[in-house]
Amino acid sequence: MSFKLKRISSVPVMKPDPLSLWENVNVFNPSVIHHNGLFHMHYRAEGADWVSRIGYAVSSDGVSWNRLREPVLIPENERESRGVQDPRITEIEGTFYMTYTAWAPYEKGEECVGGNIFPMIAKSKNLISWERIGPIEEYRNNKDHVLFPRKISGRFAALIRRKIPKPAISIAYSDDLLTWREEDMHPIFGVRPNNLWDNFSVGGNGVPVECDYGWLLFYHGTDENLVYRIGVALLEKRNPSVVIHRPLTPLLWPEEVWEVRGEVSNVVFSNANIRVENTLYVYYGACDHVIGLATCDFSDLVEFARTG
Repeated sequence: MSFKLKRISSVPVMKPDPLSLWENVNVFNPSVIHHNGLFHMHYRAEGADWVSRIGYAVSSDGVSWNRLREPVLIPENERESRGVQDPRITEIEGTFYMTYTAWAPYEKGEECVGGNIFPMIAKSKNLISWERIGPIEEYRNNKDHVLFPRKISGRFAALIRRKIPKPAISIAYSDDLLTWREEDMHPIFGVRPNNLWDNFSVGGNGVPVECDYGWLLFYHGTDENLVYRIGVALLEKRNPSVVIHRPLTPLLWPEEVWEVRGEVSNVVFSNANIRVENTLYVYYGACDHVIGLATCDFSDLVEFARTG
């Protein structure tokens, strides 16, 4: 059984702004939430300095967007000196939390295991002003992190990706979002060596979506040619480290010219998979250059995640 997301258009829903100094080269890898009847997007943007910043846009229909003229999150310290990247927004108990990746050009001696990538968390009450909380881990190659939309067994839970020894999607728990202990981190799944599209690397996408049968975990996978595709797995509701089912086939893969050729070729990479009534909206960065949108019937997607 196969299942495919449907693109809403043959053209991107957002492109770089040639009149802006900070987003005139690339806009990609967006987070989107639906709140108070509006779609709110936070996206990674690059200008001629190649430093990533995070912008904000709002939409009434999820297709046409009005952007703020200035970014809402910019690098502020040595840890973020090369940029703030790949936001993922979660609302938990009335507070918005952004997970993002900080990138720095330095290492810290033997403590550094894969280096200068920091899985950060920030919080906000209005989606515009953000207060940094801190990292999940330091000096380890850990990214693609995103918080679950509610606590599990009374604790905050996050998807992370750790290269120990190979890239694998894991779950981590914390009581306060400040302390993340090694013993509270558990693997969920890794690559499938004999599967054609996710046999080289995997990582989490947007906020897990709860359904009657468990958690839908959307993720990206690559093959040996580094072609990025989007897939889904169904996790147990009470213990999300348990995989109920993981379909063999992906949901979306590069096909349009702007998904095949760009800053990085053959990439569809999503940080946003949101349910609005019975429609699932999947926003994705294409070739690290523009933003696309694909949708599907949520009920059909759940059935595929259970049996596909």
